[in-house]
Amino acid sequence: MACQSKSDHKTMETFDNPFSGPNPWPEIRKERIQKLLPAAMEAAGVDAWIIVCRENNNDPIAHHVGGENAGGTALFLFYLENQKAKSIVFSPVGEMTALAELKIHDEVLPVARGNSAILDAGNFIKNKKFNKIAINSSEENELADGLSYTQRKELEATLGTESSKLVSSEELLYEWLSIKLPAEVEIMTKAAELTSKWQYEAYQQVVPGKTTDADIAKFLKKKMEQYGVKDGWSPAQNPSVNSGIDRGHSHATDKVIQPGDIIQTDFGIRVYDMWVSDIQRFAYVLRPEETTAPDSVTFYFESSKGGNRIALAAMKPGVLGYEVDKAQRVWMAERGSEPVMWSTGHPVGYVAHDIGPNLGGGLLPDPSVRPAAMKPLKEGMLFAFDGFHAWKLPNGGTKTISVEETAVVTKDGARYLINPQEELILIK
Repeated sequence: MACQSKSDHKTMETFDNPFSGPNPWPEIRKERIQKLLPAAMEAAGVDAWIIVCRENNNDPIAHHVGGENAGGTALFLFYLENQKAKSIVFSPVGEMTALAELKIHDEVLPVARGNSAILDAGNFIKNKKFNKIAINSSEENELADGLSYTQRKELEATLGTESSKLVSSEELLYEWLSIKLPAEVEIMTKAAELTSKWQYEAYQQVVPGKTTDADIAKFLKKKMEQYGVKDGWSPAQNPSVNSGIDRGHSHATDKVIQPGDIIQTDFGIRVYDMWVSDIQRFAYVLRPEETTAPDSVTFYFESSKGGNRIALAAMKPGVLGYEVDKAQRVWMAERGSEPVMWSTGHPVGYVAHDIGPNLGGGLLPDPSVRPAAMKPLKEGMLFAFDGFHAWKLPNGGTKTISVEETAVVTKDGARYLINPQEELILIK
């Protein structure tokens, strides 16, 4: 066996990885079905829910119900009974053993080779005489739109007159997925800690006049690879690093970072292939004669930070999404900020822009034109949200500071998952 060189040992440095252990999702999934699904079904006014899963073109919600390994077509049925969500799966016979061993469902029934899971489930569903049956078909929510046209045709033909009871699952999925369990909040807290910590470390690598925005992105990509986590959103735009004028959602470029630049990094990671973080951190590159940021830049940052704190204070159970946005917009006007097109915040969890109330529409004459902004905040919801301040640049264009934090709604208000950014990161 060849001896390892010193350089080999250097690359094998040890570190504490909070996501190196077993994936907690299987147990959390069971708990979500048991504890949260019955209330979600009642809130949505449905007493049954059908999910059809299959290989290669699976339902986007399959992973939440145990259907991620489907080969042949399988029908998952949840229904309310004695205030509990009972579940039966009509599964291809060759896959039922492994599915039953997950111990998620009350029953896993075999579908013989050559038979249809939808047809086999039809008689059971018709005999139960459900009032409203949710199916994953929606014009508004892609996560609630997994039922294909041909599957729906077969389902309607099988159910006959009972098909008149089919309704979209969008409200059910909204009620179910928008709430996270305490164990999930803890996981997302650890993800947020790493996301923020790595951004501070990335800024420590910056050499003005040499380092590019893309170099910062590469540093963060390397951290992700080292810890075995994935991108929080599109890999080409994660992280988004920008030391120039506003670019919106975009990739990091080869722009060289210069003294006097304000650097924005928008970064998120996916952990356990399930939960996502979304954090922004800002830095200022000192000019040779400077030891602190100029008063103007400090004002912009403090305004952004203040908007974020005002938004947090407004986040309480029962408050509508647009009311959180409106609270910050009033502050922005008082501080002389230019208009910002983005909403104050969005739900975050299984995807960066998750299901839940939109924290936007605060300045619309009629916020009801944005239905998601009219939804109330509830305990257990998580939001990634910005504090904004934008200003015009002398040579044209706009620059925005948008310090982004993540908070969870509690029964008494909301709290940050991690310590928020209190001061601009200064780069010498």
